[in-house]
Amino acid sequence: MTVINFDDEYFMRQALIEAAKAKEENEIPIGCVIVSNNKIIARGHNMSEMLNDCTSHAEMIAITAAEEFTNSKYLQDCKLYVTVEPCLMCAGAIMWSQIAEIIYGTRDLKRGYSVFCNPFAKKIKIKGGILEQECRQLMQDFFKDKR
Repeated sequence: MTVINFDDEYFMRQALIEAAKAKEENEIPIGCVIVSNNKIIARGHNMSEMLNDCTSHAEMIAITAAEEFTNSKYLQDCKLYVTVEPCLMCAGAIMWSQIAEIIYGTRDLKRGYSVFCNPFAKKIKIKGGILEQECRQLMQDFFKDKR
């Protein structure tokens, strides 16, 4: 009998599955899942090219799905797992949705929110570096293939 450990690595692997879907669709491979009470309630991956919409980031898609699932614009009891540090736009959406915790894989040294500011002011727990190498490698491989 296989026992599943629902820890940060498990949920980040689920976000990586979403990122792989984005890569298959020729999107920047970023994936996201939102978790409540150890259950995934929403999934998302970048869809900016497909939707021709620069705001269709993995986090935005997942937040909208989670809000629909909970029938609330606030997600106070939720954790957001994303393969790459959120950009400033997504950080704003995370702040407004009142998500309790952000767990990301690898930093984005060009466009991540922490390059510009920290809008969370201790209200949201932040943990980075979960499956960092896998998350970083997926991005590096994608952009290497593009060049």
